[in-house]
Amino acid sequence: MAALYDFSATTLQGEQRNLSDYQGKVLLIVNTASKCGFTPQYKGLQALYEKYRDQGLEILGFPCDQFGHQEPGDEAQISEFCEVNYGVRFPMFAKVEVNGSAAHPLYQHLKKAAPGLLGSKAIKWNFTKFLVGRDGKVVKRYAPTDKPESLATDIENLL
Repeated sequence: MAALYDFSATTLQGEQRNLSDYQGKVLLIVNTASKCGFTPQYKGLQALYEKYRDQGLEILGFPCDQFGHQEPGDEAQISEFCEVNYGVRFPMFAKVEVNGSAAHPLYQHLKKAAPGLLGSKAIKWNFTKFLVGRDGKVVKRYAPTDKPESLATDIENLL
């Protein structure tokens, strides 16, 4: 099985980024959307990023349009939306699919490493979160309803 650091992804700015760039960091990986009821979680994610970045936390956002067509924009629109509305400064990546045969390899890995309730591998909705330890191992999967601030203790335990 491939390790998390074997994957790469394209940023919103169109640059290829190797996940090995984040080796040794605690990662919170989130599938996001701009027009979702959970979209205000961007604010909480940014607050976590500001609070813990200097201690080694990176948050990686992956826009996804697979749930109710709630991420209709292109990369430039997504970037502007996140910056203007929520002051997002953590790394954001180009739109990906998280379920199905075209799911990004990173998400195939995350779902296998941390299945959801009753062993379900599918991502249920936007703002599903995966917490990854400094060793690159997936520690926990959180539901879209789990607010970013509720993850603080788990993040602190890994930092």
